[in-house]
Amino acid sequence: MDLKFTDEQNMLRDMARNLCTDHSTVAVVRKMENDPIGVPAELWAQMQQTGLLGIRISEAHGGMGMSLLDAAVVFDEFGRHLAPGPYFESSIMSAGAIVHAGAGSAHAELLAAIAKGEQIVVPAWLEPEGGYGPAGVQAKARRSGKAYVLDGVKRHVFYAKAAHKLLVLARTGKADDALTLLLVDADAPGLHFEQQKTMASDTQYRVRFDNVRVPFAARVGEENRGWAAWEATLREGIVLLAAYAAGGAERALEITVQYSKDREQFGKPLGAFQALAHYMADASAVVDGAKVLVLEAAWTHDSGRHDTRLAPMAKLFACKAFRDVTAMAQQVHGGIGFTLDYDIQLYYRRAKQLQLNWWDGRHLEGLIAAEVLDSEGRSIPDPFTV
Repeated sequence: MDLKFTDEQNMLRDMARNLCTDHSTVAVVRKMENDPIGVPAELWAQMQQTGLLGIRISEAHGGMGMSLLDAAVVFDEFGRHLAPGPYFESSIMSAGAIVHAGAGSAHAELLAAIAKGEQIVVPAWLEPEGGYGPAGVQAKARRSGKAYVLDGVKRHVFYAKAAHKLLVLARTGKADDALTLLLVDADAPGLHFEQQKTMASDTQYRVRFDNVRVPFAARVGEENRGWAAWEATLREGIVLLAAYAAGGAERALEITVQYSKDREQFGKPLGAFQALAHYMADASAVVDGAKVLVLEAAWTHDSGRHDTRLAPMAKLFACKAFRDVTAMAQQVHGGIGFTLDYDIQLYYRRAKQLQLNWWDGRHLEGLIAAEVLDSEGRSIPDPFTV
């Protein structure tokens, strides 16, 4: 693996950093906390103009068609600035699932609209007490005439009220993985939204589907084949979430180092105390390790190599690094680090929640453990099917 960025990747990084510096300031991040829509207008407009919303969507569908490594460079900057908005949910997860389901041609106009930021499509897949595996999806879609009728409840639906459509993973068969992806208009009759309060104060909803009719034309890919497409998309998406976490951890450490230089106690800067200096030194090594692991996972994917272990490893390690570094940062700041007046708490709260979002640490450990044991010629049952 060549760890030297290309000129194009350096340009992408600089563009993303400049965009976030101007339009994803701490003031913007604070303003978006618990906002019912959660989309900063100026930041979204700039992402539209720069084309970043189509970074992983092919040029044939109006995007930039860039690699996972290119996207990781950008998401590192998003993490540094805690950039709010549904760019991951819409441009990465929903668009990726449409492509992986083999429905690119059927939904070409929608992909182009997502790339331009004219349409926001967010996934709705997790359910109360359902877990992260396919068996946890119990929302049912039954055939009725020329449509499906959808019933069930989804939780942790990010930016649901900002979305034009929801990409719903629904059960259409008896087998654990007999799931189908359906595009549901956000204003369809029978949809009920309830905003959830979260640790990160971000924008999430509980969505209930009561006899929601979905035309067959709104199906994404083949019936009962949705889980394979969704899982493939998740394995790419978690690498970008890991990049976000690594960037956030790096920025949190920078904030803390500067604070330790500026804040004096007993006549000298906090950073001059050996115990605190060692904490920050350890954190520096952890952050660098997370960033390298993320880049390796992205590079391995782009190279067409076997990456089923590296992708979950990257999210597991980077999210733990983000959480541990920000927890250390809180200690260096002392009691004031927990107050809303200080920015470090913004990173701490998002770090912990990112560990739980999408695939959490326990599920990732299960995936890695199964992969490690399989590499030794053994196999174990997956304990996280529900």
